[in-house]
Amino acid sequence: MSAGAPKALVSWSGGKDSCLALWRARAGGTEIALLITAMDEAGQKSRSHGIPPALLAAQARAIGAPLTFYDTSWTSYEEKFIGVLAAARANGISEAIFGDIDLLAHREWEEKVCAAAGLEARLPLWLEPRRKLVDEFIAAGFKAVVVCVNGNYLGPEWCGREFDADFLAELPEGVDACGENGEFHTFVYDGPAFGHPIGFERVAVERYESPPQLGGATYHFQTLRAPA
Repeated sequence: MSAGAPKALVSWSGGKDSCLALWRARAGGTEIALLITAMDEAGQKSRSHGIPPALLAAQARAIGAPLTFYDTSWTSYEEKFIGVLAAARANGISEAIFGDIDLLAHREWEEKVCAAAGLEARLPLWLEPRRKLVDEFIAAGFKAVVVCVNGNYLGPEWCGREFDADFLAELPEGVDACGENGEFHTFVYDGPAFGHPIGFERVAVERYESPPQLGGATYHFQTLRAPA
């Protein structure tokens, strides 16, 4: 990495889009200096994806970047996120990388919180065709498993499946290949961004009913754990 390379953090979900964004940014000369991940209030699993901290930490080690967790509710999410960004800025980080593709409301929020913390928001996947990105991810050799599905789109039997060509071919009509509309989330366990594969075990599929103020949808989570 050249001495003048920008230092960036990645808003790290553990899933395919943040991973592809990280990989592209690093290939373009950006130094990945930090990963940040929002956890639930108890710090037991990541927000949205439900990934346990041990597996997120294993990803960070394989990527070769430090990882910062922050516990938060959805109501305190923005305030805490800005605080983490500001701390990173104080440590010399100038950019924040996000894996969003084309949802303008997401980009506007990311630019707002980054501006509040004095960082530049970067979206390496922005406005590229969703299916093209999925095909690039798989062709590059990344491997991922589906860890969460929205019951409005997919049943619990889709949890724990490999995110691969077979998965994509069998998706029902109307379900986006990227899951960009919140249909599903993934956990990446191998690929060119990692120095080695991440070991994990599938445990059980758990059902979660979100409260009415958060949409009231039913979600199914594939519980994962680090190998014993």
